[in-house]
Amino acid sequence: MEKNRLFRRARAFDYLENEDRYLTADEPPELRFGFVGCGMMGQEHIRNTLLVGRASVGGIFDPSRKSSAHGLKLVEKAGHPVPAIYTSLEEACADPATDALIVATPNFTHLDVMQKVVGSGKALLIEKPIATTVPDAYEVCCLAEQHSNLVRFGLQYRYKAIYAEAMSEVFKRRSVGHVHSVNMLEHRFPFLDKVGQWNKFNAFTGGTLVEKCCHYFDLMNLFAGGAPETVFAVGNQAVNFRDFTYDNRKADGIDQAQVTIRYDSGVIGGFSLCMFAPGSREDLVVCGDTGRLQASEQTLPGASLENRVEVWQGENGASRITTPSYPPHISNAGHHGSTFFEHVAFADDLVSGKNTGPGPAEGFWSVVVGAAAQQSIEKGAAIDVVDVLPAAFENGLLQHNGMEILP
Repeated sequence: MEKNRLFRRARAFDYLENEDRYLTADEPPELRFGFVGCGMMGQEHIRNTLLVGRASVGGIFDPSRKSSAHGLKLVEKAGHPVPAIYTSLEEACADPATDALIVATPNFTHLDVMQKVVGSGKALLIEKPIATTVPDAYEVCCLAEQHSNLVRFGLQYRYKAIYAEAMSEVFKRRSVGHVHSVNMLEHRFPFLDKVGQWNKFNAFTGGTLVEKCCHYFDLMNLFAGGAPETVFAVGNQAVNFRDFTYDNRKADGIDQAQVTIRYDSGVIGGFSLCMFAPGSREDLVVCGDTGRLQASEQTLPGASLENRVEVWQGENGASRITTPSYPPHISNAGHHGSTFFEHVAFADDLVSGKNTGPGPAEGFWSVVVGAAAQQSIEKGAAIDVVDVLPAAFENGLLQHNGMEILP
């Protein structure tokens, strides 16, 4: 506690020489990261790398000069040594000075990038979703199995304060007993601008329910404690980007949906999406045979984040309401602090040699649910998940880890 990051960040102590610093002294980084992709998420990863302080930014690669320049500016502004600017992905893979690569490129590039970075021997953190189609996701997983080092996938919502607390309640305290249903909701603003506006088109995203919602399907899979068997969904493009075209292509991503999932564990799941809400709201409701948990996160534009976790136990124990949160300098670093703690876990794994996940199985099943839901909307029928799996799929290779992958 005595050497926390808040002291180190305080500019009031800038007058001190290094030999006079103790509480405000920087700890030397143990690791060195290379960054592939420096758009919005790549920059968020750079910010959190610098904030966690256990790794330095060794190099940056992005074909967009403006994105690279912004990534470089973040490092320079923090007063850290200027990183290398790689001219190619191959150069980033070959840099002997980096321990890991953080990949935050557009979704549709993930398989191509994985095919090149898998031979680097470096630890990998790959952003979600791991690919835009189930066959590609399966191939990414096969490559990850062959890789000689740690591979983690960016399902960082597991580290959000409300969901981390919900996991403790459900899995450690057993507050709801045996889980029977899991429901989630995301109501939020539309997709933001990206380089090339790729996130507006199903061809590049795999569909909104893959691109945006794999985070939530990962959490639902986790709380359900099983693999998805059947998926039924309805949805459409109701409001957003109906008149938007880019490079002679008309936007076709859906902006609302309702999804129902049946799991092999007997759990029933439901998910609600709205992407034209004037604010942001997330909900998780887990019902078991002895209690109910509801976790929520909401904010209106310009307002502070409001977190709340309710546990109802009735005659089975003490009910309670809590407001889990992280310090503002962590919460404001991206995705309400979840990216920060994702980086803490990544650094812990690199130092310990363990792989605590999320790994290939979790990344794969989160894409499977989203892809099945997209297919259900297109066909107007329930989808058996087995029909979505690639012909080469071997169930033994990608076991669903359930509660074993808790952070």
